[in-house]
Amino acid sequence: MRRKEWKKIGMAFVSAAMAVSMLAGCGGQDGADSKSSGESQESNAAEGDQLAKILEAGKIIIGTEGTYSPNSYHDESGELVGFDVEIGRKIAEKLGVEAEFVEAEWDSLFTSMDSGRIDTVINEVEYSDERALKYDFSQPYTYIRGALMVKGDNEEIKSFEDLDGKKAAQNLTSSWGKMAEEYGAELVGVDAVSQCVDLLLTGRADATLNVETAFSDYLKKNPDADVKVVAWTEDVSSSLVPVKKGNEDLLEAINKAIDELRASGELKELSEKYFGMDVTSQ
Repeated sequence: MRRKEWKKIGMAFVSAAMAVSMLAGCGGQDGADSKSSGESQESNAAEGDQLAKILEAGKIIIGTEGTYSPNSYHDESGELVGFDVEIGRKIAEKLGVEAEFVEAEWDSLFTSMDSGRIDTVINEVEYSDERALKYDFSQPYTYIRGALMVKGDNEEIKSFEDLDGKKAAQNLTSSWGKMAEEYGAELVGVDAVSQCVDLLLTGRADATLNVETAFSDYLKKNPDADVKVVAWTEDVSSSLVPVKKGNEDLLEAINKAIDELRASGELKELSEKYFGMDVTSQ
């Protein structure tokens, strides 16, 4: 049952990503006078024209972690780099504006978007039913399998089903954490892949789930780490660009930018640069 539920969620993102005409419902408070109602409508209209605000400001403000290699991290010189960082910059370029990045822990990125501090989050964001209540999603720009990692000498966990009753090191609000819970795991909160591996090595966690590219990047940098990947998902997960509901023009512009980046081969080039493989085609 858990695998069927996960597969259903994985299939759902495609239709949600294309549902660009979906409008957010916003009911008024009981007893509000006509003036308050009018002010609310004006406010909602302004919020719904986010693309115009971005174009007027000359920049799109993008939320990202800055600690998640190879998607968003700082190189040896301290510069913010990574696959998603470059995707954000190229989307901004297609919109004719600059990209400004705001770094924050994963758990607070969507809160920042809700408050209007940032315009979107480009940080390997996946679809979830919960997020779809508040955001619309672009078309996918990656297709990546999930993977299950354990300590090198762990022979008890060989499949996702073996997570039942075990401890999984996960970001508590990520889709991978939710997947681990669906398989019966108890979550141990972390913020980065390196912390996941530390918990595996010290025995404070039994396993960790993440995208295969994140584990591949860690093992490339730490080839002697006593960990191993024991299973991969049958279904792929996809990175999407979320926008607050009611911003169809912005969503259309982002989708057009992704189409152009895919057609020009720039998406593939960035994928091979950071992942050593092309994960941008289905």
